[in-house]
Amino acid sequence: MFKTLSTVLLLTGALALPTAAFAQNECAAGKTIEEGMLTIATGNPAYYPWVIDDAPEAGKGFEAAVAYAVAERMGFANDAVKWVRTSFDEAIQPGAKNFDFNLQQYSITEEREKVVDFSNPYYSAAMAVLVRKPTMEAGASADLASLKKLKWGAVATTTALPVVMRIIEPESDPLLYDDTANVAEAMKAGQIDAGIFDLPTALYLSAVVLDDGVVLGQFAGDDAQKLDQFGLLMEDGSALKECVDGAIDSLTEDGTLAKIEAEWMQEATGVPVIK
Repeated sequence: MFKTLSTVLLLTGALALPTAAFAQNECAAGKTIEEGMLTIATGNPAYYPWVIDDAPEAGKGFEAAVAYAVAERMGFANDAVKWVRTSFDEAIQPGAKNFDFNLQQYSITEEREKVVDFSNPYYSAAMAVLVRKPTMEAGASADLASLKKLKWGAVATTTALPVVMRIIEPESDPLLYDDTANVAEAMKAGQIDAGIFDLPTALYLSAVVLDDGVVLGQFAGDDAQKLDQFGLLMEDGSALKECVDGAIDSLTEDGTLAKIEAEWMQEATGVPVIK
């Protein structure tokens, strides 16, 4: 049986124009650690607003939503996504990984890129100063002259420490901690006056972890030194990087990332800029 010319053109046209997801799936074929599955890692536990109720598989929270959006652009349905957990420091060490990519607010730095790969940025977060109300009531304000006088704490393995040392330049050496929770506990115990975090984390700590927490100020968003750019972390030399970058670029260009950010990160407004 002969088909009409229009039918032939319609069929061949459909075959010649694969969807973006299908094209991305071809890119990822044979490059994931488990064939036909995309294995994504997050923290243990994972916190609001990045993941809601420590349940990334629900797709709720900024990073959980980003993860599923990236997976979709790469051609993986939700049931083809597998979640694993890692500590922050474990994942950033050199060597083989048990995930295809990991997202738990990893700042892209030259030092880290020597041992792991990062995707193109999926989020740029201003750095913010967290204090307790007694510190603010004692005169701390959102200006560098005031911040220099405070006793600082920072997570040693994050970009917080360079911001403290190079931008704030405090009068006394900061105390260093293993993770965000320990910085918050030190603040509760009165060992330190202030900590510096990406803005969403500072907001979370002030609202949930510290009974009297205050986000004193944030650094201007147009200063690259004072912004954290987050990337999906992959094994060094990952064959999947080109596919992941393509998905991130696509989500950025069509506005999907901006919509996800608006939905889950809109609390991050109204914090004064540090002068």
